[in-house]
Amino acid sequence: MEGDSSLRDYGPAPPHGPNMTGEHTATKDAIGNMGANEADVFKYILLPDDSYDENGTYWADLPIMKRIGFVNKVNNAEAKKEVKQIWANTKKKPWWPFTAYFMNMVLPGAGLGLEGYVLFSIGNVRPLFQSAFPSCWSTFEICNETWTQAVDYLEIMGIIVGQILVGILGDWLGRRWGLIQDAMIMFIGLLMLTASWGVTQNGWVICYAWSLFFYSVGVGGEYPMTATSGMENATGSGKVSTKEDRLHRGRKVTSAFLMQGWGQFANQIILIILLVITTGGHTEPPYNTKDTQWTYRVSFFIPAIGTLGLVFYRTFYMKSASKQLAISKKKQNVTGYDTQSLKMTFTYFGPRLIATSVSWFCNDVFFYGNKLFQGEFIKVITGNSKNVMTGWYYNLINIGVSLCGYYLASFLIDNKLYGRKWMMIIGFMMDFIFFVIPTFHYEYYTSAEHIHEFQTMYFLSSFFNQFGPNSVTFIAAAEVFPTPVRATAHGFSAAAGKLGALVAAVLYNYIDNQTKFLVVTWFGLAGAVATWLFLPDTTGLDLKEQERRWAFIRVGREQDYHGIAIHPKHLSVWERWRGVGKHYDAKLDYAQRIEELRGDWERSQAKKAAEHEKAEFVEDDDEWSEEIHGYFSRTSAKGTPLMEGKEKGSESEGSL
Repeated sequence: MEGDSSLRDYGPAPPHGPNMTGEHTATKDAIGNMGANEADVFKYILLPDDSYDENGTYWADLPIMKRIGFVNKVNNAEAKKEVKQIWANTKKKPWWPFTAYFMNMVLPGAGLGLEGYVLFSIGNVRPLFQSAFPSCWSTFEICNETWTQAVDYLEIMGIIVGQILVGILGDWLGRRWGLIQDAMIMFIGLLMLTASWGVTQNGWVICYAWSLFFYSVGVGGEYPMTATSGMENATGSGKVSTKEDRLHRGRKVTSAFLMQGWGQFANQIILIILLVITTGGHTEPPYNTKDTQWTYRVSFFIPAIGTLGLVFYRTFYMKSASKQLAISKKKQNVTGYDTQSLKMTFTYFGPRLIATSVSWFCNDVFFYGNKLFQGEFIKVITGNSKNVMTGWYYNLINIGVSLCGYYLASFLIDNKLYGRKWMMIIGFMMDFIFFVIPTFHYEYYTSAEHIHEFQTMYFLSSFFNQFGPNSVTFIAAAEVFPTPVRATAHGFSAAAGKLGALVAAVLYNYIDNQTKFLVVTWFGLAGAVATWLFLPDTTGLDLKEQERRWAFIRVGREQDYHGIAIHPKHLSVWERWRGVGKHYDAKLDYAQRIEELRGDWERSQAKKAAEHEKAEFVEDDDEWSEEIHGYFSRTSAKGTPLMEGKEKGSESEGSL
């Protein structure tokens, strides 16, 4: 095939929908009528070599040793190609790797980076407030204790509101407007946080809390919007799916998500620098109110500048962010919000929603639990030092460890031999182990002699939280659901996660540290079990093939779908038990896809014939190769309108 130039540019696997009319019956005779060259072309289009071996066998159907060999072969070839491309571009433009990383990773995740900066800052400035305003934030003589606690509660509640509300709006009005709206809310919220004030200190706390709530609504919306737009942009909006989607979709989305870690890192560095500047280098407590005011207000104003730039970028440079959603709605003849798809999602994908929601809930309880480690070992190591810089320095180390977890997750999340599901299960189990050990030997590990072992478990739990559930929940909550309700499902799952954070934030105010460990530990085990039972593994799955399955479900013909989206590899344990994959049939699906392709070709021919009669020209989005056009012309039913002459695209990239 490599030597035949006519077979080079056909592109992979078009996501054709169900045979609505029933006129095109998938038969083995149809395949038998093909010439050798025609068969090669169809195989090249429908059985891309990154997912199928030379015999047309799907990678997940191969015996285990052959599967390992095939996956490693594809991954190694892709890695060599990327390294070659990087080197070639770097020789031409030495700055190319930085600009490419910025455009493909930093910009898509800029919103998450900015919100990571701000939300991490809320926790960082609290000890500074407690030191500079002790009668308000520590002893509560002049401020209401409930309002100081409400800062955390309102932050989480704002995120929950944003996740659900913007998730729905994103599926209703489109991804682009959701992205712009989020950036606008965050920008205004940052101005409110920077300028928050009150006649009394308690009034200031109330203003600060509500400003944070407003900002957090925008933060919440970032979750479903960044995940869905990043994933759909990776998939592409054309008919043909891409190798980029199958091999790098997870990396693209996770690389945007890890900007949250860089936001936290930037915040910690900036706070340290600002405190050193405002105090003249004297960072030992007590801290005066003026230095504290300058430190926290400037730290909030800095991301406001970046957020304003984000508003501009999303308004003028992301005009196609809603294209995939628009295509999906057009196919289903839907305008506005697709309520039918939402109802059907609960019916057919309810267990998946349980998986994404419960796992995210458990992860966020763990995320808050992770902070318990730090408070304990700092107290032992430093003798209960009141210097906020001590905690900030340890935060910096922890963020560095977390970033290692983020990056390792982005490198391995698309590996078919490990992938999303195993990464999540192993991450949960490792966190469970690192919590259960000190839970039942608390006095031992918090003693001065063993505190460094305790500290090591803290850093390792941070690493496996990022190299596990924190990264996977973000992508899985969008990936396992259909396009029309993807943002809604992601927002609901993320909101369930923040509900876990809220439960932890409230509960921790009423129990001691040892009891906190006893409570938190079991959420790791629960998350692993929920993931194993209910979450499908979409690693390596063509996302447009999943949309093809949804098209069958949408018209009440689930049993007529036989493709790889119901391969046991891509179904949860629960779905396998229920027999969802019983209709999987690779040979029948291949024949069916050819006939679905025939339907597209016939519609294209009818459209051209109508244009010809009216003497009008309307540009055709579909380009058909000579082999496919010839085969369908020869084997189609009589009466199919045919446009004579050479089909365009026989030598053009992306032709069918």
